[in-house]
Amino acid sequence: MRRNRSRTRAGASATAATALAALLAVPAAGTARAAAPEQLTIDLATNTGTFHGGASGSLYGVYGDGVPSRNVLEGMHLRTVSTKAQDGPQHPGADALEMLPPFVDSGGKDVYIYMTDIYRGFPYQWPGADGPTRLADFKAKIKKQVQQVLATGDYKNHVVYVPFNEPEGNMFGTGEWSYNKVSWLNDPQYFFAAWKEVYHLIKGLDPDARIAGPNTSVLFNQVKGFLQYAKANDVVPDVMTWHELSSPAAVRTNVAKYRQMEKDVGVGPLPINVNEYGHNYHLSVPGQVVQWVSAIEESKIDADLAYWNIDGNLNDSAVEANKGNGQWWLFNAYGQMSGHTVQVTAPHPNQQYTLQGVATLDEGKRQSKALFGGKSGDADVVFKNIDPELFGSTVHATVQEIPWTGQVGDSAQPLHLADQELAVGEDGTVTLPMTGMNEMSAYQVILSPGGNGGVPAEPSVSWRKTYEAENATYTGSGYSKNGPEGSPSQVGKFATSGAYNVGGLRTGSDGVLAFDVEVPQDGVYDLSVFANSYNLYGLVKEQGPTNVFLRVDGADPQELRLPLGYKWVVWGHTDTTVKLTAGKHRLTLAAKDADLGVTQGDAIIDKIDLSLRDERVTAPAVYEAEYATLSEAQPSYAHPGASGPGVVPLSKGDSATFWVHSPTDGESAVYVDHLGGGRATLSLNGEKLDVPRVGGAKKGTDQVRVFLSGGINKITVTGASRELVLDRLRVTPAGGSLATKVYQAEDGAVTGAAKVTDAYTFASGGKAVTDIGAGKANALTFDVVAERSGRHAVTIRYSNAEQAPATHYNPDPIARHADLSVNGGPAQRVLFPTTFHFNNFWELTVPVTLKKGTNRLTFTAEELPDFNGDTYNQYDQRSPYAPVIDRIAVTPLAVKQP
Repeated sequence: MRRNRSRTRAGASATAATALAALLAVPAAGTARAAAPEQLTIDLATNTGTFHGGASGSLYGVYGDGVPSRNVLEGMHLRTVSTKAQDGPQHPGADALEMLPPFVDSGGKDVYIYMTDIYRGFPYQWPGADGPTRLADFKAKIKKQVQQVLATGDYKNHVVYVPFNEPEGNMFGTGEWSYNKVSWLNDPQYFFAAWKEVYHLIKGLDPDARIAGPNTSVLFNQVKGFLQYAKANDVVPDVMTWHELSSPAAVRTNVAKYRQMEKDVGVGPLPINVNEYGHNYHLSVPGQVVQWVSAIEESKIDADLAYWNIDGNLNDSAVEANKGNGQWWLFNAYGQMSGHTVQVTAPHPNQQYTLQGVATLDEGKRQSKALFGGKSGDADVVFKNIDPELFGSTVHATVQEIPWTGQVGDSAQPLHLADQELAVGEDGTVTLPMTGMNEMSAYQVILSPGGNGGVPAEPSVSWRKTYEAENATYTGSGYSKNGPEGSPSQVGKFATSGAYNVGGLRTGSDGVLAFDVEVPQDGVYDLSVFANSYNLYGLVKEQGPTNVFLRVDGADPQELRLPLGYKWVVWGHTDTTVKLTAGKHRLTLAAKDADLGVTQGDAIIDKIDLSLRDERVTAPAVYEAEYATLSEAQPSYAHPGASGPGVVPLSKGDSATFWVHSPTDGESAVYVDHLGGGRATLSLNGEKLDVPRVGGAKKGTDQVRVFLSGGINKITVTGASRELVLDRLRVTPAGGSLATKVYQAEDGAVTGAAKVTDAYTFASGGKAVTDIGAGKANALTFDVVAERSGRHAVTIRYSNAEQAPATHYNPDPIARHADLSVNGGPAQRVLFPTTFHFNNFWELTVPVTLKKGTNRLTFTAEELPDFNGDTYNQYDQRSPYAPVIDRIAVTPLAVKQP
């Protein structure tokens, strides 16, 4: 399941690069070059099969409806989820039938139910004095699980049953909790008999059921014997499953090995789900995960990211409830691939920790997309056999970088590195030289027809540089250089930029960590401090976020609160700005400041990132229509003056969906640039906005002010009349059009046991309301005023640090819930993910309908029962309480600018 095992790996160590990754101009013919760089070759003439998207899977990644949000689920293009049996005590949340509807409604394909997770512990603690008694108990629980699934209506069609999990080391292994201490790998008769009984039990209750197995920890040679038995007894699984806690190379090798087993036995080919892949060192790191993605996609199987940490965050892809890190954006790009895959030849084929990639060609869109990464330094990306019928004699290349932002660090949309118009060589090739790549980043190239007068987009960053903490100067007490952290030889540890980090900034310390930087020009610079504090560590538990003090050349003090994590070396980032003149400066992070105070807590620092905040950064983010997710529409590349290579004509009912990032919950300006021809409607996060249609007969721009949730937002433009020629969206934070009203929780009405507290110093105004829940009488009520009727955003500033006792290495934070009622109407259930400390406050936005004038919003909570409605979890895995609420803010959802 999620165990510490011996691990195999391939490849050699590589050091994280800090240079600016950029696509430089293609050298002129005859220009001398140094030793030829490595090449990643993409052969557009070799079709390797329909794009599958199977690497977008997750084990225990969905806690429930809202954790993570449906935007995050749909935008990640999540295909499969493996999760626990409904009401299983293995972990809090992730109950199969509670996460099934939001997953399916967000475009998901299949939920694999780990039926064994109805028991606690690992190995599973199934009761009984002997094997037959234990199996009888399990069969009774299986029967109940199937009956529950049958009550879900059409959702049951998305369920796959997994009766056993790692049976060779568990129920049919040699340990205390096994059937009879006989491993099925040595003597399979007991497992085979149990498989047959359970198979017939499930099919007898649900003849249409799909059953997966044997779900071993690795692809053992004995699986062939399992297939032989299953064929002889007519109990062949519908899906073959095993785990690959190994390497991408092993994925390709073992899928081929298994396919040969099928041929030898005479079954299949069966669908495959490798329902655990990757290690801590890989997860969250786009440049690592893209290597797994390439192997999984090439093998045309489904696979689920492994569960090493907390559930409900898509295996270190999701941040808070509605944000994504760099890994999320990798899967967003991967899931938007379409058409068929093409042959990719890596410089070191099938070798981990080297440059690897996956690429597609969509003839209908006339686009090729390539995702690649895993290497620092330089390489050439070569597209060959470019079809002139599809692309013409000139191609437009858009190059993006998806950087690593830590496990709990929010990421904006991919960085735009370059747009180029390139002539296709006589041999049908185009070469893109990539320089200064970072092995922790993934990169995307989108190739489209060029030569049509499209206006190239500017790079999104002009200058940036990384400074490693281990190379900074430390003075004072408490210094520690920690590491090396995760590496190819230590895949169980977390990835860290430069492999090391620095500790010492803590309670009682006088430490100062000084970074000597040099910048190219006067200006404002974005500063991102990559840091971590372990939420349950003694010094951190006292206050929550560790505070440190930033100065520039000894002046301009700022207090920064550094991010918390569920373990040490779990990275997030705290962001601020600094004013710098051209030249050298010293940036210091200190545990004491003469003007601002002293540090409370304990933090480790990985690095700082510094980037020039010029007009490229402050300009609206650009989302090209031709790169959007299209429904019933196709790009057109014959519109001179358009932004980028093309546009998308939207007839009535056609749509273009954009995944838009917002740094905070708040108002943004959305500019709809079009070339005229018709009109369209706008939807935000699945809701049609109550604004006039955009578009018109002539070229123009429509501005709409909308409330965007912090993180991921889904904006859909749908054709409404004639044919609107959509060019792009531009989005930027704004203010002044959507009036926000803020209500402090302590000014609301509390009833029952709910009470105002001053225990949490980082609450706004120093006060918040706690003990909401454990019965509807213990409530918090606000009377809020709406200037007009309609949809509004209610933004709740909250904290939640409840955590259940665990029997394993996974931390088990609990997502508390609140039932929000508007004007006494039916309550809307809202899940709130952990903030890692009750003194650490996050924001979560919920859309509601308000009437003009005064509206009453009531927050209550009570412990949720099991699926049957009358029993309750006995391991404190479902909280009766709502989160601590600091304040709420109420904002209209949208308005169109004149």
